[in-house]
Amino acid sequence: MRTLIVLLGALLVAGCQAADPLSGKDDPKNPWWSLSFVEPFYMKVWVEDSAVEDINGKLFLRTGGGTAGGGEPEDGTESARGWSKNISSGIRGVVGADLPKRIYVRWQSVVEPQTYRAWVDIPEEARQIMHASVNERCPTRPQEPANYRAAVYVGVAPGGIVQVWVEDKCLKTIKVARAQAEIEPLGPHLGKSGGHYYPLSEKSKRYIEKYGIPYGSW
Repeated sequence: MRTLIVLLGALLVAGCQAADPLSGKDDPKNPWWSLSFVEPFYMKVWVEDSAVEDINGKLFLRTGGGTAGGGEPEDGTESARGWSKNISSGIRGVVGADLPKRIYVRWQSVVEPQTYRAWVDIPEEARQIMHASVNERCPTRPQEPANYRAAVYVGVAPGGIVQVWVEDKCLKTIKVARAQAEIEPLGPHLGKSGGHYYPLSEKSKRYIEKYGIPYGSW
C-alpha cells in the first residue's frame, strides 16, 4: 500500500511539472549559443579574432569577428558615453561548444587607434541565466515559447574595456563580466598590415572632433 501511495505521489508531481506554464524544456531551441560583439556609439572597432573555452575545457578558435553592433545617432548628444540601453548585434552560433568558461577577443579600437587583446572569465551566474533562457518561459509572456537560442554579447571599447552581457529568459541583457584588456604588442593584424587600421567613418570622425573619446564612461 505504501509503495502504491509513493507511486501515485510521483505521478502527481510529474503531472504538475508537465503542466508548468513556464516550462520551456520542450520548446524548440538551437543547440548552440551565439556570440556577438558590440561597441559604444561612434566608437568604431574591428574584431580581428575571438575564441571560446567551454566548461569542458574544449577550445574553439575563430568564433567570430569583423564589425560590431553599434550606431551613429546624430542627435546632438554625447551618445558615446556609456553603453546603449538596447544591446544587440548580428548572431553567430558557437557550433559544438558547451556553455562558456572564458572568451578571448582581439580587436582594433579604430578611434584611438590601438589594438587590444583579452581573455574574459565567464561566471557561473551567467551560465545559469543562459541555461534558463532556453528552458524557461518569460513570466510576463507564458504563452510564448522560451528563447530559441542562448546569447552572449561582448562589448569592446576604447581604453581596452571589455564588458559581457547574457540574454535572460525575457530577452533582457544582463551584465555578467567586465575586464581590462592588454595592448597587443604586434599592433593591428598581428603586424601584417604595416600598422594600418580599419578605416574610421566620417560620422565617427566628426563626433570625436566635437566631443572627444569619453574614457571612463564604460
